[in-house]
Amino acid sequence: MLPCNCPSCQKQLKVKSLFCENCSTEVHGIYNLPVLARLSVEEQDFILKFVKNSGSLKDMAKDLGLSYPTVRNLLDDIINKIKINEK
Repeated sequence: MLPCNCPSCQKQLKVKSLFCENCSTEVHGIYNLPVLARLSVEEQDFILKFVKNSGSLKDMAKDLGLSYPTVRNLLDDIINKIKINEK
């Protein structure tokens, strides 16, 4: 998994270079991580499960063994975090 926060100070990391293994092209600069990559591993896993369950919170609750309101709250927390990261 791609690290998103600095292990020393916990501030958000930025991408400095990208490399193509096929042709050895390198791109250098300072780039923000995509919004979804800024979420925690657990939040990213939740989103993947959500998509695989066709967005059904009822099915998510069943899969996770949690109540519907708990899953709804988890989703709301992720939505709020995405909104903050988009700014």
